[in-house]
Amino acid sequence: MALVGGMRLLIPLAGLIDKAAEIARLEKEIARMRGDIERTTAKLANPSFVDRAPEAVVAKERAKLEDARAAIGKLEDQLAKIRAL
Repeated sequence: MALVGGMRLLIPLAGLIDKAAEIARLEKEIARMRGDIERTTAKLANPSFVDRAPEAVVAKERAKLEDARAAIGKLEDQLAKIRAL
C-alpha cells in the first residue's frame, strides 16, 4: 500500500516479486535487527556504561533501541503480508 496525495493505493505484488527471495530478505533483516536490539539492550543494562557515558550517548542508544523495535514491527508486518500472497 502506498500513500499518494492523501490517497492510499493498493498495488498487488503477486507475480511482480520473487516471493521466496523477499521472504528470505525480510527474515535476514529481522535477524540483523534482533542482533542490534540484543547488543543495545546489553549495553543499556550495563550499569558501568549507563553511569559513565554522557547522557547524550545513553539517550542516543535508547532512541536506537526504540527505532530498532519499531523497524522490526514494520518488517514483521511486511513479512506477514508477503507470506499471505
